[in-house]
Amino acid sequence: MRTLRSLALTTATLALLAACATPSSSTGPMSFFATSAGSGKGADLGGLAGADAHCQRLATAAGASGKTWRAYLSTPPTFASATAPAVAATHARDRIGAGPWYNAKGMLIARDVAHLHDGNNISKETALDERGNPIKGRGDAPNEHDMLTGSRADGTAFAPQTDTTCKAWTSSGEGSAIVGHHDRVGPNTDNWAKSWNFSHQSAGCSQEALVRTGGAGKFYCFAAN
Repeated sequence: MRTLRSLALTTATLALLAACATPSSSTGPMSFFATSAGSGKGADLGGLAGADAHCQRLATAAGASGKTWRAYLSTPPTFASATAPAVAATHARDRIGAGPWYNAKGMLIARDVAHLHDGNNISKETALDERGNPIKGRGDAPNEHDMLTGSRADGTAFAPQTDTTCKAWTSSGEGSAIVGHHDRVGPNTDNWAKSWNFSHQSAGCSQEALVRTGGAGKFYCFAAN
């Protein structure tokens, strides 16, 4: 009996030591959010630099200024012309650091870039804004589940033949942008309807056009460090 009691105590002690030695990855400081507001100029975000600055301003106002914030946005490459050299594509997945990422309530969104693009925890309940508030989704009034991304499902940019980023996030007029659904809900159960980053193209680049297709010009921000 004494041997069994001693063995049980040893086992419990080892389990406690293992728990202390292995930090939990289920919670952490905010390193991801969906913007509480867009630029107010539709998909004209001032380019990638303007979008990053918007992320930084919102994060700073929410008390998370000690990080480098990047917008989850891609831009396609451009071909060389007589007056300008070719410009390489920018892929959203390459802009946001290595992870892990947590929302404003400390909930794990994704462990790393691979997990973000295959099996992440993004949903209406977790894709919160910088202050921890939910973003309106399908079924709410108004529906604002369209998140600007300009990206394929794997987080890469499209070819330049078709505008998928409202002229590299500088247009509030002509053009179109690829959006995802933060609430993972669409008009049916097809994969495109449930995609967080690659669902459909917007009706245009103006604020009115984004609203018409279920958005408000919002996008995702990630801490890159």
